[in-house]
Amino acid sequence: MKLFDSRESAAAFFKLAFQDHSEDTIKHCCVVAHLLASENLKLLAQDVISWVILRIGSCRSMEFLELMWSQHFDYESDFSVLDSLMRGFVNAGFVYIALDVVKRMRDVGVVPSLSAISILFKLLFRVGDYGSVWKLFRDMVRRGPCPSNFTFNIMILGFCKSGCLVNGESLLHAMRKFQCQPDVYTYNILISACCTRGRTADGLTWMHLMIENGYKPSCVSMTTIINSLCKEGNVSAARKLFDGVIELGLSPNIFMYNALIDGYVKARNIVQANSVFDEMRKKNIAPDAITFNILVAGHYKYGRVEDAEHVLSEFLSSQLIPDASLPDLSVSGLCWANQLDEAMKLLEDLIERGLPIGVIAFNSIIAAYAKVGLEEKAFRVYKIMVKCGLSPTSSTCSSLLIGLSNKGRLQEGKELINHMIANGFPVNKVSFTALLDGYCQKGDMSGAQTLWNEMNQRGLSPDAVAFSAYIDGLSKAGLVEEAFAVFTEMKMRGYMPNNFPYNSLIFGLCNSGLMDEALKLESEMKQMGLVPDNCTFNIIINGFCKQGRMKSAIDAFAAMHRTGLSPDIVTYNTLINGYCKAFDLASANDILHKMHFSGWSPDITTYNIHMHGLCSSRRVNQAIAMLDELVSAGIVPNSITYNIMMNGVCGDILDRAMMLAAKLLKVAFIPNVGTINLLLSQFYKQGIPQKTLMWAQMFHEIGFEFDNVTYKIIDKAYSDLQEDMEASAGIPEKSLFLDFLMYINYDYLRRCINSTKLLKHPIALLDDECQVSSNAG
Repeated sequence: MKLFDSRESAAAFFKLAFQDHSEDTIKHCCVVAHLLASENLKLLAQDVISWVILRIGSCRSMEFLELMWSQHFDYESDFSVLDSLMRGFVNAGFVYIALDVVKRMRDVGVVPSLSAISILFKLLFRVGDYGSVWKLFRDMVRRGPCPSNFTFNIMILGFCKSGCLVNGESLLHAMRKFQCQPDVYTYNILISACCTRGRTADGLTWMHLMIENGYKPSCVSMTTIINSLCKEGNVSAARKLFDGVIELGLSPNIFMYNALIDGYVKARNIVQANSVFDEMRKKNIAPDAITFNILVAGHYKYGRVEDAEHVLSEFLSSQLIPDASLPDLSVSGLCWANQLDEAMKLLEDLIERGLPIGVIAFNSIIAAYAKVGLEEKAFRVYKIMVKCGLSPTSSTCSSLLIGLSNKGRLQEGKELINHMIANGFPVNKVSFTALLDGYCQKGDMSGAQTLWNEMNQRGLSPDAVAFSAYIDGLSKAGLVEEAFAVFTEMKMRGYMPNNFPYNSLIFGLCNSGLMDEALKLESEMKQMGLVPDNCTFNIIINGFCKQGRMKSAIDAFAAMHRTGLSPDIVTYNTLINGYCKAFDLASANDILHKMHFSGWSPDITTYNIHMHGLCSSRRVNQAIAMLDELVSAGIVPNSITYNIMMNGVCGDILDRAMMLAAKLLKVAFIPNVGTINLLLSQFYKQGIPQKTLMWAQMFHEIGFEFDNVTYKIIDKAYSDLQEDMEASAGIPEKSLFLDFLMYINYDYLRRCINSTKLLKHPIALLDDECQVSSNAG
């Protein structure tokens, strides 16, 4: 091992030589480690110890520790062997055995090295054992080594990352007691933690305190706060701070410019974003791929397609970016323009020609495919990426998970995360949050809670986005108390809630009929400096409408106007629906006229509300006329339209019902579980529960997913049969007609489910990935 030029080569040689785990081999390895340490090759000795520990596992590691200790006297000192062992266990991730080594060092009167203790702190924070962190810190204070700035920075960073911002701030104030002074890195950790939690004002306070204590903010400090201000939508304050950078003796860099350009883009001020970009170029600061993505995406989203294509062309034809980045940007540009086939064709062409392609190009196509629901294609691109020798990034994993979550393939998403972690690929909190949001959107709060607990167990402290998604899911599931508990935890961890979690909680309260509590929470929201938005008012108006309190709903509508907000289509539809349910069609039409006067045209929801009201009052003819009207207006009917009209069909006279059914089929509606529930309940209402059970069995056999309503209908039908009620054939023609409707839906859903089964499992798509990676290695 001493003959090799580098430490890496020597360690690789040892790994090759160390092939079995027999007791004799372990003893020889102990001698090797001792000999290396005795010749002052401590790093190589640590490599040997770490590798042996990893191979033999935690069960035999204590035996290895005793063996190393019993043989060390002829080769090295107590400190030398225990320090090597401690570092070896830390490197292997065996944190509690490493703590046992520290205890042994204390017992023999040896003081652990400061660097080894610092590494141990990092590992304790990673596993989330904060009790052991404080115990180890107290042990340092009493018995040495004395904590340094580096030690304090590690602890402050660890607590801030875990959401214990108060502990981090307290440690900063305690530093001077140990003859340590907070430095720029210390302040930057706290500034970043505050900004991450939406507390930009606190971040600015820490920056001012840094200046008062004689430290000049770094570019990192300024970029963090500028970026945070832009994310909050306070671009004017960000610009003011940006202009003060030069006064502090700093030079604006690409990161500051990107943050400011992104802020203007998100504020839909494309003109100002272009102005900042021009300013950057005049100062000879070269844009990078991030600048390109921000500008091109901004033009496609909020500007004109022609301008986006002009920016794309300018980037590609100029010398603004390195030649190596051109293929990546070309592919990314096509993805932003939603020209996915062209992007894929270009990628394949570049690979065939042997031109260098980076992760950016692959991630762009994977994200674009996942966004439009083509997750199978996204996984195929991922396979190509791995075959090209590129390692996936955390962004790759997040995009794949978003694609699966959007399709409700949550179990496969969970398996994908486990697969990625097992293969050592980066999986961060964004990936977990994407899957968590999928569980919440589907209403599977049991799965969401399991994933939430796993995030904490893996040391991935949830951020504001994860908290907001979880609160929203709990609120929509009616678990309002649990949602408030998570909301309290969010605030305790230092995150400043924005409108989204407040709106979620208000929705949960309104949905539970607790309007007074909802209004109190809205007042609290205002006290926190947040301004209720359209979503807030729409939720409150809907809550009053559900209770039939239309006067209160109109009062909220008026308050919305007074705060300077303009009601949107959701507001008007909510009020129309409220009046329809109260059978006050005159007031509903009045709101419809106000909607037209405000410049809003009826959408599919507006039509669905009216058609539901007409069908409920058995005015099916008028509902059919309205169906014709919306199709003529170019509005595409949805599953709700289908179900409303289906319900009307089943309750109407047979001849007209058949004509309407033919019309529905012609419009090509897509049935869902609500459709099946509607038809199953119709069989039950017609007095033929055996048909309900027969069709339910057929749907079950093809793997169709029922909801709680389905099971209630099945239970009622089964209960009737168990009570030996006289089985009726119902009205023969009606029964036959219902069978006809049910078969059409059954056939469509069976084909859809079969096509879904043909989709390859994500893990199957990655089967040869490890083999490719190992061959590349």
